[in-house]
Amino acid sequence: MDINQILEHLPHRYPFLLVDKVIECIPGDRLVAIKNVSYNEPYFLGHFPQKPVMPGVLILEALAQATGILAFKTAAARPSPDSIYYLVGIDDARFKNVVSPGDQLLLEVFYRKSVRDVWKFDAQARVGDKVAASASIMSARR
Repeated sequence: MDINQILEHLPHRYPFLLVDKVIECIPGDRLVAIKNVSYNEPYFLGHFPQKPVMPGVLILEALAQATGILAFKTAAARPSPDSIYYLVGIDDARFKNVVSPGDQLLLEVFYRKSVRDVWKFDAQARVGDKVAASASIMSARR
């Protein structure tokens, strides 16, 4: 999926859209996406000026946005004012390595289950072969 297709599946816009490209999507199974981390990101001004590091909470948000795309693709739906997937839970979040300007963050999310309109995913963010973060993420369709 290119950026235009991503914009059709996520309600987020700049500066909060954190998925640049989807390189693999198997509805009902998994999604692999990319976030290109640029020094021009607004959060680098304060986190941290002497050694810029992508905030862990934004890595988790990027993973959550990837789960939103997978959920919409799995349900064969798109966001609307009446139908958006909200982040409702993060369990077992772990941060292993820093993400810095110039890195390409690989976002990989796996569908685990859904009950009614609550979805559960396993997620991992990597830079190269190093895991930056991992978590179990839950979203709910409202």
